[in-house]
Amino acid sequence: MNAIPLLSGRSLTKEYPMGAERVHALRGVDVDVYPGDFLALRGPSGSGKTTLINLLGLLDMPDQGTLLLEGSDTATLSENERADTRRDRFGFVFQSFNLIPVLTAAENVAYPMLLKPQPRRPWRAALASILSAKPEHSSDIQARAVELLTAVGLAGKEHVRPDLLSGGQRQRVAIARALANHPVVIFADEPTASLDSRTADTILDLMKQLNQERGVAFVLSTHDPRVVERAARVIALHDGAVEPGAT
Repeated sequence: MNAIPLLSGRSLTKEYPMGAERVHALRGVDVDVYPGDFLALRGPSGSGKTTLINLLGLLDMPDQGTLLLEGSDTATLSENERADTRRDRFGFVFQSFNLIPVLTAAENVAYPMLLKPQPRRPWRAALASILSAKPEHSSDIQARAVELLTAVGLAGKEHVRPDLLSGGQRQRVAIARALANHPVVIFADEPTASLDSRTADTILDLMKQLNQERGVAFVLSTHDPRVVERAARVIALHDGAVEPGAT
């Protein structure tokens, strides 16, 4: 690709303690994520996929190496700046969905938008703010939540709580939530692992459609060949390192 990367990691290294030993989760990994990318991080369990997702998404920091976001070194960011970047520039879709069970589908999607003015408020205070907000502000947030749920095929499910939705529907809510603040990239960690085969195909087709129609980049960690088949690029990891020629 000739485009300038959104994210560029060089020699990313990460270790974790395990008893008296140190586990080498990543061993000097190089990776680039481009605007509009659809990148699969492929590898078996323990290969370093989730660790790399966490570093690229600023959920964790490398022990060694550099990570640039649009050319700027993320090592210079404060914790608050990292949190603001995750909220404003990134979206996340987790294997276990990570929806708030007491909130409806629309409220789950609205939640990241409510955090924008005051990102460190407790979620109950943030949720309460929509009830006391100016009508036009409240209406804008609600309208975008409904629009995103419609975009992922959940029109009419706005007031349903997660426990009454199927696994595929919960993943769709998670995708809509990830899109809430107009991210440049969405990170999805094993997005098909909790889904049956047919639902997984539907969710992957949806992600690909959103990637093409909205231009948002996707980075997906996976050991699922269906994800790999749909990817524009693939990076294969094994024992914390990139397999030669596997991009």
